[in-house]
Amino acid sequence: MLRPQILAAALMTLVFTVLCGIAYPLVIYGIGQTAFRQKVDGSFVTQHGRVVGSKLIGQSFSDKNGNPDLRYFQPRPSAAGTGYDALSSGASNLGPAADKLIAKCFPVPKTDSKGNPVLDAKGNAVNETNPDGTQVCDPNTVPQRVLAYRQSYGLAGDQAVPVDAVTASGSGLDPNISVANALLQAPTVAKTRGMSVRLVAALVRDHITDRTFGVLGEKVVNVLQLNLSLDAAQGR
Repeated sequence: MLRPQILAAALMTLVFTVLCGIAYPLVIYGIGQTAFRQKVDGSFVTQHGRVVGSKLIGQSFSDKNGNPDLRYFQPRPSAAGTGYDALSSGASNLGPAADKLIAKCFPVPKTDSKGNPVLDAKGNAVNETNPDGTQVCDPNTVPQRVLAYRQSYGLAGDQAVPVDAVTASGSGLDPNISVANALLQAPTVAKTRGMSVRLVAALVRDHITDRTFGVLGEKVVNVLQLNLSLDAAQGR
């Protein structure tokens, strides 16, 4: 009596394996390669015949010391791994009231050469200090990011800062920034490159992407494509 049931189960397993495991993936792959080839292949961007990134994945633009290279527009902060790590995509998972996000100065624990926390004689954690004895603040709190942003771009102490400039995205790999963020960066980028602010601002406007379907989200600027246009404008 079990043989018909076993046979039916085996046939169903075979049929659904072929349909879901072979036919469906091949159909989706075919549609993707036919209608959306660049996107499904990673939307890679090349310069001088070399892949320099993807339109879909954010990346850092830093100098040799690891500091933001102000010749380029900077992406929003990233909590993916050590930053912009596509293999560790994700957010900080901290709540909006977490001290590490909102504290004006969140202390940085001191560690030894092996990465272990340094403790005082009473067993309390010791925090890092600056040469002048002041406490080192974690640069990844929102208030510290605001201070750094204003300092980098020569803004007044009460200048409003776009939220995307000081908060990380859910993926940590957002390739875009807001138009407001890009325009605030434009004068510093222009000065650092020896270009006119008018030309740099025009490049920003040329790279504005409208809202999805005209209503969803906000207008954004793709950082990689904008930075490549900057290099092209100077013959790099």
